[in-house]
Amino acid sequence: MKTAFASDPRFEDHDTGHGHPERASRLSHTLEHLETQYWFSSLDSVPAVDCGQEWLASVHHRGLIERARVSCEQGLPYLDTPDVAICAESFDIACLAAGTVLTLADTVASGRTDNGFALIRPPGHHAEYDAALGFCLFNNIAITARYLQRHHGLEKILILDWDVHHGNGTQHLFEDDPSVFYISTHQYPHYPGTGSRSEVGIGAGKGTTLNCPMNAGADNDTYTEAFTEKILPAVDLFRPDIILISAGFDAHQADPLGGINLTTDYYGWMTERLMECADRHCNGRILSVLEGGYDLDALALSVATHIKTLTSFDSAA
Repeated sequence: MKTAFASDPRFEDHDTGHGHPERASRLSHTLEHLETQYWFSSLDSVPAVDCGQEWLASVHHRGLIERARVSCEQGLPYLDTPDVAICAESFDIACLAAGTVLTLADTVASGRTDNGFALIRPPGHHAEYDAALGFCLFNNIAITARYLQRHHGLEKILILDWDVHHGNGTQHLFEDDPSVFYISTHQYPHYPGTGSRSEVGIGAGKGTTLNCPMNAGADNDTYTEAFTEKILPAVDLFRPDIILISAGFDAHQADPLGGINLTTDYYGWMTERLMECADRHCNGRILSVLEGGYDLDALALSVATHIKTLTSFDSAA
């Protein structure tokens, strides 16, 4: 497999303040570990590029975009809600994060690589149409889905979100759109409180939202049952043109913000299953984007397992 990788030291300039779990060391610590891996040099490096305003506006109200810009310019401590800590550079870094994923999408959609991973921050899946939320300014994965449809002509997009927190923003942005299938595994009830089994989409999008809420204490076996009985059959029925992963690693057993007990190796197992789906339906195309993950060692090890699996199915951890 040919795998692309995107990151940039500038993502660390998004300063969330002392003690905030979504901190710059998440990226620096992970990158230090990745650089020690024998396969890391084989990844195709993708440059970090700013996101054009038109692509931000493809999923977000222009009022949110302008409010984010002005709030950062004015040096305000947070955007919309106290959990979205910002600094003067945060707007530019959030635009850089979203644009970098679009550049990664270009490499995968064009066939220059089979798949790719974006090690970026701030995360995105909680960001709503008109509101920042849950550490997220803009919804990176949602912007990418629209970009792939409008710029690359891909019609059916699958988003699999395995973060421990439900991606309320992503679900709400696409819940009435049958061309984007949103699937989520997440701890429930837990922040942000959405993602019950009864949330299956609305209107024309009914049936293209699948929530698999997990009780605290759920483990590898619980997730395997959900994948085997619900998720994988749903993916096969939908037959996507590309698979996007909202890759949060906070369902790891060591993570301080969740109560799910996945092991490091299990991220390899989930990746393998999605690679099999991608091989069946979309020429192996997978694009994965970092969301959560707040224990530094668990994050670094899990990201490495995920990327190693993407690079070569036979050498999966």
